[in-house]
Amino acid sequence: MGGRLGFSRLDAYHWSVLSEPSPTVIRHVIAALVTNEPGVLAQVAGMFAARGFNIDSLVVGRTENPDLSRMTIVVNGDDAVLEQLRKQLQKLVPVVKVVDYLDSAFVERDLMLVQVSTVGDQPAAGSKRSELVELANLFRAKVVDVGGDRLMIEISGAEDKVEAFIDLIEPYGILELARTGVIAMPRGRLAGSGGTSVTALRPRRKAGSDDDDPAPTVDPKDLPPS
Repeated sequence: MGGRLGFSRLDAYHWSVLSEPSPTVIRHVIAALVTNEPGVLAQVAGMFAARGFNIDSLVVGRTENPDLSRMTIVVNGDDAVLEQLRKQLQKLVPVVKVVDYLDSAFVERDLMLVQVSTVGDQPAAGSKRSELVELANLFRAKVVDVGGDRLMIEISGAEDKVEAFIDLIEPYGILELARTGVIAMPRGRLAGSGGTSVTALRPRRKAGSDDDDPAPTVDPKDLPPS
């Protein structure tokens, strides 16, 4: 009976470490209103890269105000990562306002153009073309160009819809693919509508202000242009 019963302190430590729950990774869609000036995109992207954030999608476009641009950023991380991101974005001078659509009702769209091969022995080219057209119709996509050996299809929708379409057409042979990335906009009124909440930054603060103040609840009129 020379065996050792029970756990040592080291065993107990290892067990406690392994049993600790890992941070929950959540997909965040963030809209940032920034001044329309050279170098803003480089500042934001550089901030993410310097701090090790992984950007899943980043789209920049004009708004109805010629002085402002809108960035839509998709990032995966836990709440601690998001809080760090919020504070770092707030310190960038060109950033006017940031809204996170987590736990809020919003519409997102991703636009893709894809060229798919219609050449092959099995099935025949004509059959492949008709099958691809049928798949496009099922996903409410559009055939925007037809060549002798390929089709170009345009599709827009949520990321999961676009990814599902890619999975279905991949066996046919994807020749070229381009995506715009995600853009998003809130549905209706966010404040006072059934408890829906939005976390946002205040506009830029003066030097010496307290950056640790909790982010306020945003009034609809304070959201980025929509």
